[in-house]
Amino acid sequence: MESSGTTRRQATRQRLYEAAVTLIAEKGFSATTVDEIAERAGVAKGTVYYNFKSKTELFEELLRHGVGLLTASLRAAAEESEEGGGTQVEALDAMIRAGLAFIDRYPAFTQLYVAELWRTNRAWQSTLLVVRQEAVAVVEDVLREAVRSGELSEEIDIPLTAAALVGMVLVAALDWQAFQPERSIDEVHSALSLLLHGRVSGH
Repeated sequence: MESSGTTRRQATRQRLYEAAVTLIAEKGFSATTVDEIAERAGVAKGTVYYNFKSKTELFEELLRHGVGLLTASLRAAAEESEEGGGTQVEALDAMIRAGLAFIDRYPAFTQLYVAELWRTNRAWQSTLLVVRQEAVAVVEDVLREAVRSGELSEEIDIPLTAAALVGMVLVAALDWQAFQPERSIDEVHSALSLLLHGRVSGH
């Protein structure tokens, strides 16, 4: 069992993550100060440095934390689908929905993550690549199993297909939030599900 000190520290870190992600999404990394993060989180500036050595480390941990939550929700969706007797393609479908639900819940983090993927000169680039690979690997595992069980063609390129599925969900969800917020998660999921099942071509 965790001590109350550990739990309290986790709660503080969670507040700092939430404050940082909101501010950085609004103003950008460079323009956001540690003072502002502390103020938004309702903690003393010293608390930030007690938990993280620097603003860069806070941001690295924020990326790890956020993508870790996404990876866990994708894995849980796939496992739940499989436990219910679903096919591997149904597991992929469940992961698409889980990804949309995650983005719906953490829109600021998702915007930040997608923006950072395209920047190449950042101190945390290697961290970002590692955590991105963890999320994509969950999808790769299910695709590999789908090929093994004969549900999907052996011709598919697993790493690229996994990356494409993750990218599709991220970009479609951001588009949904920014430009089509009146749509329900069910509508967005249905559209992506059709793409997954290859029914867009009308066959």
